[in-house]
Amino acid sequence: MATHVGDEPTLVAQNRALLTREAALPTSICWLNQVHGIDVINAADPPLDLSPLSADAVYSDQSNVVCAILTADCLPILLCDKAGTWVAAIHAGWRGLACGVIEATLQRYPKSARHALLVWLGPAIGPTAFEVSDEVVAQFKKQGFQINDRVFKPLPKSNRFLGNLYALASQRLEMLGILAPNITGGTHCTYLESSNF
Repeated sequence: MATHVGDEPTLVAQNRALLTREAALPTSICWLNQVHGIDVINAADPPLDLSPLSADAVYSDQSNVVCAILTADCLPILLCDKAGTWVAAIHAGWRGLACGVIEATLQRYPKSARHALLVWLGPAIGPTAFEVSDEVVAQFKKQGFQINDRVFKPLPKSNRFLGNLYALASQRLEMLGILAPNITGGTHCTYLESSNF
């Protein structure tokens, strides 16, 4: 069992079972072994033994199927269509964002209907706490992101910037056809609000 943070596997299994029971989830959750990549799985087609699959996004177009991801300072992105017939959850750290985890997930949804998707950006490390190097900025630039002070604010230290995961994700979502008014969230910092997260 992948635990991501070195927790005791037996306790993790007990806590996951407790979550399933207390939240009255309709099915067991197919947990992901998140690797900061761009692989996407269909939650309606989990492995028979429910072993974690290496992926960073999960989606479903079937009812009573649970999509779940785990995040700490990485950005959780939750999506659904207005009819509630398609949902997805993305674990988006900077590496996944730069490599295309949003693009890989949206490939599972019709391009012509993306304007009807709703997106919530959950708690992540915020734009006043996430310090990155110029090498990180260069990776985003190489992938076609518009680099400006909103996404990477230069610091007085040479070659250092404050990165804004929320702005980076919003920029890419909009480029892929999501309407800006349909993107919400992005107001909490897991680093500065550590007592809440």
